[in-house]
Amino acid sequence: MTESLEYSDLLQLIDERSAAFRDAVAAAPSLDAPVPSCPGWTLSDLVQHLGTGQRWWAAVVAAGPAEAPPAKDAAEAPRELDALLAWYAESNELLLSALREVGPERACWTWWRAGVSPSNARGVARRRVHEVLVHTYDAQLAAGTVQPMPAHVALDGVAEFLDTCNSTPAAWPHEAATVRYHATEGRSWLLALDGTGAWPAPLPDDAAPATVSATGTAEQLLLFVWGRLTMSDLKIEGDRQVFERLIAWEPEE
Repeated sequence: MTESLEYSDLLQLIDERSAAFRDAVAAAPSLDAPVPSCPGWTLSDLVQHLGTGQRWWAAVVAAGPAEAPPAKDAAEAPRELDALLAWYAESNELLLSALREVGPERACWTWWRAGVSPSNARGVARRRVHEVLVHTYDAQLAAGTVQPMPAHVALDGVAEFLDTCNSTPAAWPHEAATVRYHATEGRSWLLALDGTGAWPAPLPDDAAPATVSATGTAEQLLLFVWGRLTMSDLKIEGDRQVFERLIAWEPEE
């Protein structure tokens, strides 16, 4: 796993970003407002998605090591604003309470078991930080109140995405390639794609050029890997087709 924030910092960020999420929802003109970055979703759908996710991961963490996750709660969230915000705050506290109780090394089921990120409470906390971070952006976009992301959190978010979503032993079905992400804040990451799968890799000492590279702020890179921005929003050098193939790839493990 690449460098990560401390466990206590992750829990604090889940709390802080969730407060920012609730503020954005409260500032929106309506819960029926469309979420431009999540086509087909309203703001109400977004709150339901994130709150249900917090509750489910609380149950996953509490269950400990398991071959399969617990079933998701199919209950509908409240439809009235104050009740919905209270439901989401409760959802978030359920997750935080579970994470605090078990500690960072508690093993649990995760969908990224074959990747770099650990299948434990620390891995879950880190994933949920960035889930809330990006969905806060979505809510702010819907409300017309987009605020800059904390740079250090966005930096960790890029690394976490490579560790979790772009980390797989499924063979890359195209010619081997390397993808470099460079944040203008001074951090870079390399993703290697070949017959062994897709894995975050050390940056070469000779600074050899990657097959393709993307340069932008940490926030821009994070929103790009999460599908909120496109290549036109970044400085792209090299074979753009690698990014197109990576975005379209659905590996079978």
